[in-house]
Amino acid sequence: MAFSIRDLDETQAPLLDHLVELRARLLRAFLALALAFGVCFYFAQDILAFLVQPLRAAGQSKLIYTKLYGQFFVELKVALFAAFFLAFPIIANQLWAFVAPGLYAKEKRAFLPFLIATPVLFTAGGALAYFVVMPTAFHFFLGFQGAAGGMVIEALPNSEDYLSLVMQFILAFGLSFLLPVLLLLLNRAGIVSRAQLVGARRYAIVAVFIVAAVATPPDVISQLMLAIPLLLLFESALAIMWLTERKEARESAEDASVTSTSE
Repeated sequence: MAFSIRDLDETQAPLLDHLVELRARLLRAFLALALAFGVCFYFAQDILAFLVQPLRAAGQSKLIYTKLYGQFFVELKVALFAAFFLAFPIIANQLWAFVAPGLYAKEKRAFLPFLIATPVLFTAGGALAYFVVMPTAFHFFLGFQGAAGGMVIEALPNSEDYLSLVMQFILAFGLSFLLPVLLLLLNRAGIVSRAQLVGARRYAIVAVFIVAAVATPPDVISQLMLAIPLLLLFESALAIMWLTERKEARESAEDASVTSTSE
């Protein structure tokens, strides 16, 4: 039996039924997040050991905490941070299950690729931050250790500050890599066209560098490592729009040809 996507559901549920369904799906998403948090908290030290590898690769072998309860909250944040990624497929599935009945079959086919591309692109951005950007940036920052005026200058990173910096890197790169998804969704919705984006390219370049400057630490290396992929992703989104427009134009021409032939 061939896979097919049904059109709009024929049932017209009242508003109260929609609210009850929304509550049920939010509850399932929350339970999935809570369960993932419990699992991740159990393995919080292992997850933290994974997150500190970029700092270790840069040559730092010590993290400190200055408050007695500091490391406990670090592990809580680590567990919650990891739990969201672990539970995201279930959360996204519940969101899709709630929204999908209100979409036409054509809209479902158009939206599904974006739903799949979102975690893939976010993971790609986070991986770039973890494996490339963070070791390079941390090596740069640790290079300022030494001596001045007879005093030893030594880096003693705080575990809370380090975790905040890691989360900033991963979220900044992960969310920034969703730029093509956002642009293509706006294009499919008819809000922006490829011609408008091409005309605004110079402003987009400036905006990309502003985002890179705000989202990353104040060093040129990290900013360039975010800005350059963002510019490439922007151009890739324009290329996909161009291919889509050519395909739609070809299909429209074929439909017109078939219609004129039948007449």
